[in-house]
Amino acid sequence: MKNLFVVIAGLLAPVLVLAGPVNVNTADAETISRELKGIGQAKAQAIVDFREANGAFTAPEELLQVKGIGTRVLADNQGDIIIAD
Repeated sequence: MKNLFVVIAGLLAPVLVLAGPVNVNTADAETISRELKGIGQAKAQAIVDFREANGAFTAPEELLQVKGIGTRVLADNQGDIIIAD
């Protein structure tokens, strides 16, 4: 049983490590929710909807205008939020 746990943990570890940089101006909701910590599908869709209604983000801090995105989420993803290519 312990070996099974070790194998499963080993298989999941790369998935957890690979989360990272995402351009919030071009990514779809699925990609945003997968790549950013603390952002599920609903918040990711809110980011996409906000972007479509208001235009591209010009700074990561503008994500704070999206309902459900707070300073903690922004801080947790500071190095992974990309605004431009």
